[in-house]
Amino acid sequence: MIGAPLLEAEGLIMRFGGVTAVAGVDFSLGEGELHCLVGPNGAGKSTFFKMLCGQLKPTAGDVRLRGRSIAGLPAARIARLGVGVKTQVPSLFDGLTAMASVRVATDAVLPPTLSRRRAEEALERMGVSRLAGHVVGRLAHGQRQLVELAMVIAQKPDLILLDEPAAGMTGAEVDRLGDLIVELARSSSVIVVEHDMAFIRRIARTVTVFSQGRVLAQGPAAEVLADARVRDVYLGKEAA
Repeated sequence: MIGAPLLEAEGLIMRFGGVTAVAGVDFSLGEGELHCLVGPNGAGKSTFFKMLCGQLKPTAGDVRLRGRSIAGLPAARIARLGVGVKTQVPSLFDGLTAMASVRVATDAVLPPTLSRRRAEEALERMGVSRLAGHVVGRLAHGQRQLVELAMVIAQKPDLILLDEPAAGMTGAEVDRLGDLIVELARSSSVIVVEHDMAFIRRIARTVTVFSQGRVLAQGPAAEVLADARVRDVYLGKEAA
């Protein structure tokens, strides 16, 4: 069941010179909610995502985490408040093993014995325990994605932000990832930015559709994805 708001955005605006990428977006995410952000390229969803996690400072508006303003705070500080982020391109330490990579995350918050245990749990939860001793730089793309996700969840964030997590994965890997994200949403709130509509239909509970920097539609996934405006602006363009 979705509880009280965990994250709220109010009147969020992002301008780059004379270009307005996000034009006054309001958004609310409940405790325990799995929410997907979709829209065509250039719609503003990734820019919005980056403002939520501190990668971009909004031109105007506010972002609140449990009522506390975090707009413009450094990404590292937002992370310490319980926000875990996975970006589009895996951000990993190619020369380290998978275990050592996850330990980088857990060592920052736990003593050594507990850190190793938490790292082992995270790798197991992502189904990549067998890769613990493998050098990350030698792993396949899908495996790297899962190791990075293990790094994100190892600190047990209250909110997980995932930017195109299924990009570059095989069909079987995407299916597995969908199951993992649904499972993660049982213990954390999750926001997913994704282009793969089959994947969105598989995992989404609530969807926000961006178009030209604004929210076009928002609500239960089945209703939003059946909206004629959404088909015209996003799905129709994709089909064309």
